[in-house]
Amino acid sequence: MNTLKTTILLATLTALFVIVGNILGGTSGMVIAFFFAIIMNLGAYWFSGDVALRMAGAREVSPEEAPQLHQLIDELATYARLPKPRVAIIDSPSPNAFATGRDANHAVVAVTTGIVSLLSRDELAGVLAHELGHVRNHDILISSVAATIAGAITMLAHMAQWAMIFGGMGRSDDDDGMNPLAALAMIVLAPLAATVIHLAISRSREYGADDTGARIHGNPESLARALEKLETATSMRPLQVNPAVSSLFIVNPLRGVNLGGLFSTHPPIEERIRRLRTMELRALN
Repeated sequence: MNTLKTTILLATLTALFVIVGNILGGTSGMVIAFFFAIIMNLGAYWFSGDVALRMAGAREVSPEEAPQLHQLIDELATYARLPKPRVAIIDSPSPNAFATGRDANHAVVAVTTGIVSLLSRDELAGVLAHELGHVRNHDILISSVAATIAGAITMLAHMAQWAMIFGGMGRSDDDDGMNPLAALAMIVLAPLAATVIHLAISRSREYGADDTGARIHGNPESLARALEKLETATSMRPLQVNPAVSSLFIVNPLRGVNLGGLFSTHPPIEERIRRLRTMELRALN
């Protein structure tokens, strides 16, 4: 279901790009914006692991520095039939974790010192399995594709905005200009719609990682209990991290107001826990 939802959202985002591109920039403007968006996001995707670690303040640790953590990740990676990822630690009492890396062979799992001290071994295993779920589901690639298209839409809107300012608004492929009011509405609404869809994809991938992680670990209740603890602890002690990487973490490390969840990078914790416990009940029956 999460895969289907992501596919539909990506298709919608692509359709929005085609429509907006033709309306605001014509074919040539659409191609230019998409080209630049691809270059920027390919760079972000290729170097995502190291960049995310630096932005999150994480440092890679060896098996000698964190033997129990390495052993647990090694066991879970074996269950998931994945190469063992690199392991990193963030020195922060705020409990959280994330995974990054462009593919399974370049994956990194990072945890805070706070999450290691807060959770039991079984609960920590549930969290780490969730992060391996992101790796197994190719979520970094999917997020990069979504970011590329959303970024291209935003670029088109900016191009159109400058064209309006300098009196050049109109389609470059033909002689028909565009209604200025309609163009203005598209300039404002198109990036907003792209952002909403992009964030919806991010939330869908969290549900998918919960599901995959629970299957890797074999105990959905462990991850459900961990999410309960993490939600309470992070609300009292948010993680001081660059907002650009906040979507990577298992729970939102930042605190802010969003409109009905539309602008949230993560789905509601309560719903994630409910789904996990439904999985547990199904497994028992």
